[in-house]
Amino acid sequence: MRGFSFRWRAWAGVAVAAVTVAASAGPAAAGKGDGPGVGAGIAAIMKKHRYAHARWGLLEVDEKGRTLRSGNAGEFFIPGSAAKLFSVSGTWRTIGGGHRFTTPVLAAGHRHGAELDGRLVLVAQGDLSLGGRTGPRGTLEYTDIDHTYANDVPGATLTPQNPLAGIDELARQVRRSGITGVRGDVVVDSRLFTSSPGLDPAPTPLIVNDNVIDLLTTATSAGRPARLTWRPHVAPYRVESHVRTVRRGGTTDIDVTASPDGTSITLTGTIAAGAKPVLRVSQVRDPDAFGRTALIEALGRAGVTVHAPATGPNPSGLLREQPVRGQRVAAYVSPPYAEYAKVILKVSHNLGANLGICLMAVHAGGHRCDDGFGPLTAFVRKAGVDPRQVQLLDGRGGNPVDRITPAAFSRLLRYWERTPEAARFRRALPVLGVDGSLAGSCTRAASCPAHGKVFAKPGTVAGYDAVNDRLAVGAQTLAGYLDAGHGRRHTFFIGVNGASAPGIEGVLAIGEDLNRIAALLQERAAGTAR
Repeated sequence: MRGFSFRWRAWAGVAVAAVTVAASAGPAAAGKGDGPGVGAGIAAIMKKHRYAHARWGLLEVDEKGRTLRSGNAGEFFIPGSAAKLFSVSGTWRTIGGGHRFTTPVLAAGHRHGAELDGRLVLVAQGDLSLGGRTGPRGTLEYTDIDHTYANDVPGATLTPQNPLAGIDELARQVRRSGITGVRGDVVVDSRLFTSSPGLDPAPTPLIVNDNVIDLLTTATSAGRPARLTWRPHVAPYRVESHVRTVRRGGTTDIDVTASPDGTSITLTGTIAAGAKPVLRVSQVRDPDAFGRTALIEALGRAGVTVHAPATGPNPSGLLREQPVRGQRVAAYVSPPYAEYAKVILKVSHNLGANLGICLMAVHAGGHRCDDGFGPLTAFVRKAGVDPRQVQLLDGRGGNPVDRITPAAFSRLLRYWERTPEAARFRRALPVLGVDGSLAGSCTRAASCPAHGKVFAKPGTVAGYDAVNDRLAVGAQTLAGYLDAGHGRRHTFFIGVNGASAPGIEGVLAIGEDLNRIAALLQERAAGTAR
């Protein structure tokens, strides 16, 4: 169910406050509405003790637009990461699913044979991956639990791609252009946009490895230091590990701390012998300086000598003109945006969803990321959704003002079904029992007929409840499509605001409840209910 839209510690207080706004009715409310009742199986789930003070929303609409089941469909719900359906859809339809990001390197100055008397300028274009996830066939790769969630959600893993692949390719192209020496400096031009306070994590025009350092700890033998590998290796970042291996079956608990500038990272804690490797991440605090150093180091590996120091602040003061004038000596061209949308939706990529707001701003001629909400509103109207049923101040669904009605979700999903890209959009969603955030549920078709037949985006908002020493689950939601057989598809929304859980496993159990409801709806729609 993993559709997390937040970081636990950062959003703990906000999520609790949001619960008091939304959780006002009991589970019986889900039986009200325009369609037939929910059925005994679904009702039993909704009546569990963890939902004693919660409010449910439910909406199922068939391929002809007829409402089959409805409860609180016109009321606001905290959407969690299901809000990414709106931000990703808006970005996709605004800049185009086929849009490719072209990130150039310009040589500004004078060439003297193989020497550049001037500077190289990497002009950041808002490419979320910059080659770091690109597979051999031009697709963007992902794992079911993304590395960006490694500090909050158990089981996060890495894709095998080199996170510096795009930077390395740019460096090789610079060398192929004939340049072997740079007597000036290397600069990152990140003036494409400026982020906004409501966007957390804050998008940046240059993003390398999702602006994080990956830290993978592997157990050795009990009593011995654990083994650490990390990536990407870029100066002056350095990592120390004080994690020790304890007996098999012991406690695995690893913490990460970093210096104020993020360049000195320390891991402490324990890992049990025989345990799977544990991934953690640490934030890159200055993406421009990080990217500049990464490019200078990559240029060195490619045979290009830069005479300026490799580390230190990005010398943005050298950028006196907009745009920079110079000869293009390299350019990295990305896969199409639809591939990015797939990753954002499959793994609930918060940075990518927020980045979409900034990309819409740039497309509309704006500079501040907040300028992207105008194009998003225009898209919402075009999709036939009443914008008064959509409240958003970010792209990921983690801001405390975010609210969306089930009816708005349904209209958005039905809009896509009328477009030529309907199938590609549907396949970009997590698929129940198959991939992304829904990979771990309904994993065997023999015991779960809905396996592979629910395409949906989950969302979670939760935080610590200090009064009761538990997690307050402000929202757990799920919205998408049910395969009803014979080429028919129903749109659906399931959401609960105001549940509670004793810990992270309880939050995961709530997600499993929603997945089970979706499976029951799909089985009924397809006539396979047992």
